[in-house]
Amino acid sequence: MNNNALIKITVIIPSYNEGVSIIKTIELLETILVDSNFGYEIIVVNDGSVDKTVELLSECKSNFILINHEYNQGYGASLKTGIRNSSNEILCITDADGTYPHEKIPSLVTNLLENDLDMVIGARTGKNVQIPVIRKPAKWFLSKLANWITGEKIPDINSGLRVFKKSSFIPFQFIVPNGFSFTTTITLGMLLGGFEVKFMPIDYLQRLGKSKIRPIRDTLNFIKIILKLGLYFAPLKILMPISIGIFLFALGCGVFTKVVYGELADVSTLIIAMTGFQVAIIALIAELINHRLPNKYIK
Repeated sequence: MNNNALIKITVIIPSYNEGVSIIKTIELLETILVDSNFGYEIIVVNDGSVDKTVELLSECKSNFILINHEYNQGYGASLKTGIRNSSNEILCITDADGTYPHEKIPSLVTNLLENDLDMVIGARTGKNVQIPVIRKPAKWFLSKLANWITGEKIPDINSGLRVFKKSSFIPFQFIVPNGFSFTTTITLGMLLGGFEVKFMPIDYLQRLGKSKIRPIRDTLNFIKIILKLGLYFAPLKILMPISIGIFLFALGCGVFTKVVYGELADVSTLIIAMTGFQVAIIALIAELINHRLPNKYIK
């Protein structure tokens, strides 16, 4: 008996105006999952598409579950809908745009189960990675910021191809956002919460159809999410550099006024320095609370 037959997974595909590629994605996934001998279900969440997505899905002969949002709610909202309606413990999320190598899914699942991990992420660091040039600076900055906060090297913080346990996701279900920051949030949350996460290199192909990413707005949202989770799990790493920066500014003000005007602006310098001291105290108290109180997000 093939042990793969005992493995059951749910693949969730959020789709918003992906009529160009959605049917091809479903058919390819079905072929891969049948060949893997996994027990499986494919859930497609149509997130209020206004193109031909609904019409094409209604005519598709593949074996999948279709869930429709009446209006566009967002990438993260679609994934949460799929997760709520999933029947299996092992979940896989992927995109409908043809960018991810779905033949890697069986390997991701095997890695998760054999090593008893909470999540395996397909990191877009393979030999064939086609990320648009306009997104690379933001991706680099977000990666460096996340690495600093977590203290770990994160090859790909927001990959859309990953496998994880439903039970490991449950603690984060109320903090993951409805937008594109879903993947960033769950990656940082699990890493900072002590969950077992592993990255596997994959390729990343040129997408079919038009991208839904809004570079400036979504990058700002990613930064906000990273800082928010950093404050929640590692407040010292966020607040202490701010405190040190304020102290250095106070010192600079004192030196500047003394050298340029020949007189120390002692009151202004003292006020700025005391602000830095207060931020440092807040950072220490937040870190103390974070370590003393039970945390439902820490494994």
